[in-house]
Amino acid sequence: MENEPIQLLYTDKRIAVCVKPAGVLSTDEPGGMPELVREALGQPEGCVKTVHRLDRVVGGLMVLARSSRAASELGKQMQDGGFQKEYLAVVHGSPAREGLMEDLLRRDRQERKTYVASEPGKDVRPASLSYRAIAQRDGLALVSVRLHTGRTHQIRCQFASRDLPLVGDRKYGRTEDDCGIALWSYRLSFLHPETGEPMSFACTPPSVCPWDEFKTALEGLS
Repeated sequence: MENEPIQLLYTDKRIAVCVKPAGVLSTDEPGGMPELVREALGQPEGCVKTVHRLDRVVGGLMVLARSSRAASELGKQMQDGGFQKEYLAVVHGSPAREGLMEDLLRRDRQERKTYVASEPGKDVRPASLSYRAIAQRDGLALVSVRLHTGRTHQIRCQFASRDLPLVGDRKYGRTEDDCGIALWSYRLSFLHPETGEPMSFACTPPSVCPWDEFKTALEGLS
């Protein structure tokens, strides 16, 4: 993905909304999203700040701030619950039509992996998400996921702990899957950090394995 161009969906003097390719870092380091957005904007020294992260292996929508004040305002919205994130995933198994997942999650920094914990403790934090099953086919299910908390690897860990591992997730799922991880940042909704105007963006994943198994359902979301 090294030379894949960044797709900009919206820009103004305060924010840039773009599509992060899978395999690219979210953070501001060589080859990371801020650097690539600066290049796409033609402003190699411009202010572009990461305000939320996607795992390196995950693609989809991101909004980046183009000023420190915008970054601060968007950060406040995330803390207050005003910043909404919705994901699409393909999982092994047959989940219920809809549901709420609530767990205590423990992050093991040495292993760089998240586990469901049985009781509170050090590095243990509550995690919550809701989901809706959109379509099922051949032992796989396409689900939409709305995060209520933002824990590292939250979606991957919570689904895997219920025997619903994400397709292509070799860290939490099945090593025999022959495609990339089926997790995509699908929709972002927030208030513009300067004007307060409601902003909402959506982008479906590319038609590659395993998303191509659910082409019709995904077209219905567009």
